[in-house]
Amino acid sequence: MHSATKRIYMDHSATTPVDSRVVEAMAPYQAQAFGNPSSVHSWGQEAATALERARGVVANNLGCRTSEVVFTASGTEADNLAIRGIAWAGERRHLITTPVEHPAVSNTVQQLRNLFGFEVTLLPVDQYGRVDPDDVEQAIRPDTALVSVMAASNEVGTTQPITEISRVCREHGVPLHTDAVQAGGRAEISVDKLGVDSLALSAHKFYGPKGVGVLYVRRGLRLVPAITGGGQESEHRPGTVNVAGAVGLASALELTTSTQEEEVARLLSLRDRLIEGVLGEIPDVQLTGHPVERLPHHASFAFCGIEGASVVVALDLEGI
Repeated sequence: MHSATKRIYMDHSATTPVDSRVVEAMAPYQAQAFGNPSSVHSWGQEAATALERARGVVANNLGCRTSEVVFTASGTEADNLAIRGIAWAGERRHLITTPVEHPAVSNTVQQLRNLFGFEVTLLPVDQYGRVDPDDVEQAIRPDTALVSVMAASNEVGTTQPITEISRVCREHGVPLHTDAVQAGGRAEISVDKLGVDSLALSAHKFYGPKGVGVLYVRRGLRLVPAITGGGQESEHRPGTVNVAGAVGLASALELTTSTQEEEVARLLSLRDRLIEGVLGEIPDVQLTGHPVERLPHHASFAFCGIEGASVVVALDLEGI
């Protein structure tokens, strides 16, 4: 039981509440327009129309073609599909990533190494967890199949120089994947500006529903499906598509993107106020992650001699 009468939620990097407008947009596709979008009858075509409308919204916000948008069941699945799909599609057997990736990336790469014989290079990062594009260039080999670098850290909030890394990858003809799950609604996700070949998002990180993600796959990039089945999602991701979830993801992405400039400014003010207060009032504390190149809503600290989980529990007892 919380001792505080007012509860304050500050764990938005883990998940966000679903915006009421997103719930409203999804509602018709839960019980009324419930058809399978692969069916040719009117119920199915109604669902298919909603699905393609959602795909168009996502494509517009990513700055890509609708044919390059693949709906998945999560950001984790999107990462898995991109990394395995690209790795399995060719003859090259070398992968490059970082030691600070989300397990959706790191464990997938580890499995490709342990079970499928791929060689893996882990790029060095600086004290803030940031990658130097020059190190990417030095790591690329003739047999490099893929480079995967997250857009932003869920742990310490550091953002990566994806645009510069993508420039290096293009010069060497190596695909670049980015796990942009933490960046959705908070930072740049235009695929042209970033220059990436694939990009993963998860709806529940930007006020959408859980259980739905999306993968951008650049046209012409060969991708072997990680699972097999029907021909849904241009044969990239078999399985009956979660239409309500896709509608919810598209609605949430549209809402957060349309208000991103004002929201980022608001969040930056709150973030910096929190950082200044913690560093100024609490002894033996260190800000982790890059002091400037970080997500606008993210603050992360290390407290000397105190276990992190204990801080979380103590705050929770106070309603935070």
